[in-house]
Order: sequence, then C-alpha cells, then structure tokens
Amino acid sequence: MSEFENKAGLEEELKNFVKKGFSPQYDELKDTFPSKPHWQKLNEVGSRLWLDSGNIEEIEKFWTRQFSAVTTNNTLLNKEIQSGRYDSLIPEIMKILNSYPQLDERKKILEINFVLNAWHGLRLVEKFDANVSVEEHTDLANDVDLAVRYGERFYAICPERFYIKVPFTPAGLLATCKLSADGIPVNHTLGFSARQNYVIARIARPAYVNVFLGRLNSLIVDNKLGDGAYVGEKATLASQNIIEDLRQKDLTPAHQIGASFRSGRQVLDLAGIDVMTMPPKVAGEFLDLGVDLDSIIDKVDSQYSVGVNKDVDVEAIRLDTLWNVDEKLVACVNALEKENLDSFTPDDLIDFFAEHRCGDVLVRWDASQIETSYKEGKIPRIVNWADVLKSKQIGLDALMNLAGLNSFRSDQDAMDDRIRRLLGSGGVA
Repeated sequence: MSEFENKAGLEEELKNFVKKGFSPQYDELKDTFPSKPHWQKLNEVGSRLWLDSGNIEEIEKFWTRQFSAVTTNNTLLNKEIQSGRYDSLIPEIMKILNSYPQLDERKKILEINFVLNAWHGLRLVEKFDANVSVEEHTDLANDVDLAVRYGERFYAICPERFYIKVPFTPAGLLATCKLSADGIPVNHTLGFSARQNYVIARIARPAYVNVFLGRLNSLIVDNKLGDGAYVGEKATLASQNIIEDLRQKDLTPAHQIGASFRSGRQVLDLAGIDVMTMPPKVAGEFLDLGVDLDSIIDKVDSQYSVGVNKDVDVEAIRLDTLWNVDEKLVACVNALEKENLDSFTPDDLIDFFAEHRCGDVLVRWDASQIETSYKEGKIPRIVNWADVLKSKQIGLDALMNLAGLNSFRSDQDAMDDRIRRLLGSGGVA
C-alpha cells in the first residue's frame, strides 16, 4: 500500500470513528429552547450571539433560541480533557493509530487532538444544533500545508455546522486564503486590532475575524498603565466599522466577532457588533444587570474614552495600533492583492510586509522573544518590550498576538502531556 493510500485510509477511518453514533437534528431544535427578551433585543440590534465554552453543562444553563454558535479553543478543550471526560476515548483512538506503524509520535498526537476536537464539537452540534468553531493544534500555526489539510478534514466531518479556527500568523493567513477559496468557513482567531483584521479580511477573506477585547483591557491593568476601561471596546468598534465598510464594498465576506468578554457590561456597550462570543459567566452577569430593554441599542458608532493614565506615553507603547489603519498598510494590502499568494511562503509574506514598511504588523520573532512571551503568559509585561515598541519594530497588537498564540501553546502542551500520560510513561509510540 502506498503512503498516499495509507494516509487516505487513516483519514477516512478516523472520520468514520468520530461520526459513529452522531445523530444531529438540523434546524429542528431551536423552538425547544427557551427564549429571553434581552437576548432577542440584542439580535434585533444586529448582534449574533455565541457562547464561548466547551462545557456542555455550562452552556445548557444559558442556551436560548437566540444563541446560534459555540466557540471552543485549545484552552477550553484542555479543561474538558483535564476533567477526564474523554480519558476512555483515547485508547480507542490509539487502536486505530496503531494499525498505521509509519506514524511517529508527533503525528499521533496531532491525530488524537484532531479526533478529540471533532468529537467534542459534534457533541455540541448534537446537543444544541449549534455552529461550532473547532480549533487546530497549535503546532499547525506555522505550517501552511498541514493547517489546510486539517481544516479540510474538520470541515468534511460536519460541513453543516463546523467553522474552522485558524490563528493569525503568516502561515495561518496563507492557509486561510486557501480554505476560504474552497468555500470552507474560517473563524480567523487571535486578532487584536482593526489593522490586523483589515489585512485578514482583505487578503484571506475568512467568514469571521476577532478582537480579543478583554485581554486588551487586562494589558493596561496588569501593567499598571490605567484601569483599562474601554480599550478593548474601542479596538473592537474600530474593527467592526472597518469590516462593515469592506463588506459593503464587496472586498470581504468577513463578519466581526467580539471575543474575550470579561463582564456583562461589555455586552451592553458593544450591542450591534456582528457577533458576540461570551463565556457563560458573562452571559449571566449581563442578565443580572437587569437593564431595561430600551437601553439595548446599537452602539457601533460609540466613541469611548479609554482608561489609560495621563502620564503614559501612548505613542511609545503603540496603543494606536489597536484601532488605526494607516495609508502605508492600505498600500501594502493593495500591492499584496496583486501577488500570487499560492506561491508565497510565510517568510515571503513577512518579507513583503517589511519591504512595504509594515514589518510591525507581521513580525519575524526571534527565539528569545518567543520564549520571553511564552513565560509571560497571555498578558505581556510591557517593560520587557519597551525598546522594540518605541522603535516601532513591533506593534502592540502584534505583541498581543504572539502572547495569545503562546498562551494557547501552553494549554496545548498541557493537553498533549495528559494524552501521553494516559498512554503510558513511554509516550505514545
């Protein structure tokens, strides 16, 4: 049997395994869920509502007919894996993988993660008839071909309900170009600014782009630069308006997601954005506010003042990169649209942005920078990056993107370690 036949056989066998017993009720469950007027009003002002959780029991507490999707990620799935929910499933997957002796340890880990993500996603579809964003392994963030292939495989399992989450990296951007061109809906994740989403929306043309707004507010608070109020909200609204303008000009099909909500108040303050994906805790906080329905109005054109201390040099920390799209970037994207991106490597893309004076958007990180970010976690310590920020070698949005990817990588490592432990101290081989 050829290597191609082996690969095709494995993929088909795992697909059949994942779908065994899957019994969806497409478009039949909506009226079985309760309805809440506050969620209905948010729908009416233009916001689709998603829940940001992988926990079925948590989702069930807040799910109403006004919600349409669930987002999962490496962090949320890791919580489910660490809970032991799928410990008994992993040996079953290994029985299949052991029939393919050519697989090395890394490939086995990728396949187990793929099956767990898809399996859990199908349970969410089955329970809620929800669209579900399933996320690829973090190792794929820098591998165009693998990101495309696993994206295709996720979609083939449930084209009716699966969105594929691909992170904003040079390789992720190129992979999304290919997936979107094939009609596969991509939720292009780990965006932090209007300018990042401008690039993603025009070049990769995904179904969705994101601003992780809560992390932006936390960045200001954790670095003692202010109370952080409305920093993430301002970035989200700036991106929303840019994405909406691009849609109206038929330059993208993308819709804006507000992600990483931290409080119920943010739901009210961002009413009208295309999509809100909120943790169940935030959904509960919003309902507990008890706001009058008449106060839920479209806030897309709101001009919020941000909670940054007056003595902070906002130019030095590149705060403007969260909401401004300058002429250089527009010119860069205009030029990039004329290129054959199928011939580009991730390094080619980084070089292109640097040559067009936009190297602070797509950054070529060195190993020490990546390791520093990994140790810091999801919120960078600005003092460690002050020089490269002030010299405009990087944007604040690019730094947040690196931190986000590394925080997912940390959770992915924890998930992979649990899989290895379940398969014995000798690893998966």
